[in-house]
Amino acid sequence: MKQRRYLVLEDGSYYPGYAFGSGGETFGELVFNTGMTGYQETLSDPSYAGQIITFTYPMIGNYGVNEDDYEGVHPGLKGMVVHEVADHPSNFRSTKTLDEALKDFGIPGIQGVDTRSITKRIRRAGVMRGALVNTIDHLEETIASLTSYQLPKDEIEKRSITEAKTYDGNGKHVVLIDFGSKENILSELLKRDCRVTVVPWNTTVEAILAYQPDGVMLSNGPGDPTAVPEAVQTVKGLITEDHLPLFGICLGHQLIALAAGAKTYKLKFGHRGGNHPVKNLEKNNIILTSQNHGYAVDESSLEATDFIATYTALNDGTNEGIKHKSKTIFSVQFHPEAAPGPHDANYLFDEFIAALQPAQGGTVHA
Repeated sequence: MKQRRYLVLEDGSYYPGYAFGSGGETFGELVFNTGMTGYQETLSDPSYAGQIITFTYPMIGNYGVNEDDYEGVHPGLKGMVVHEVADHPSNFRSTKTLDEALKDFGIPGIQGVDTRSITKRIRRAGVMRGALVNTIDHLEETIASLTSYQLPKDEIEKRSITEAKTYDGNGKHVVLIDFGSKENILSELLKRDCRVTVVPWNTTVEAILAYQPDGVMLSNGPGDPTAVPEAVQTVKGLITEDHLPLFGICLGHQLIALAAGAKTYKLKFGHRGGNHPVKNLEKNNIILTSQNHGYAVDESSLEATDFIATYTALNDGTNEGIKHKSKTIFSVQFHPEAAPGPHDANYLFDEFIAALQPAQGGTVHA
């Protein structure tokens, strides 16, 4: 007999369903993802730390889980909401079910709920706090706890490595600042034969420059970019360096904008999925992108900076990329490394590597 579980929202509504995954209860920020595939990469993406994710696609888990496609070793996802979870996956790479994977990570899930209805509620009201509980006998207490629940602000520190690590390569030397980086960002650099030194999120400018990198990458990561002012100061110092190419992705994009003097803000319900169309403002073409962010750069605030907008989201007109007017510094809000999602923007890694000419400088036209 299936165990009952309930999704309770801070607005007082709740959805009855059935438990899968871990047997525990959880609180987090309720968001939705529109991807049809890629649930393994999604659940292990460090950027989802502190969140309960609702999948809009009706069946999740049908091809199982394998040992190779994790984007993070220690997922920070708080919970998972699906309409139906596949009990008998079919794929030659599968080593366990989604239910088993969530149990291994201690992540509770709920199935048998109307995920489209939940998504519509989030779209109307915006992201909100949610809880997965095993009883509603004390519903008012749960709602009161949700109302006072404070979303954690230390997720970047939790998801970052604590000691620097170098991966050998014969090409350019890239320092990757880990704010909760996805594994595929590192993979894309290693594919291009880069020597990569991954450093903790709070590494100083002096320590980064001591590695004598040809370029620096700023990774994705969870939460509000304004919660890590020390990282903003570090990026500000890197921007002032001459002939040091910088490339930021997602949170890294937001940190570059803040360091330049621009502003960021929280989106009503964010962009999370693998089919978000983005316009390249310089090339006047459109690419499909993988996205996962709840904050965005205020494009109007770029006017007083040395940066210009390079990409825009076609769904809502929000900023998706910027670049420096004269230096080789650029960033995008979407995920060119995909995993999951389309590879339309993969060329950005090639453009970054091509710009890594020591003491040459120049401008990347992303």
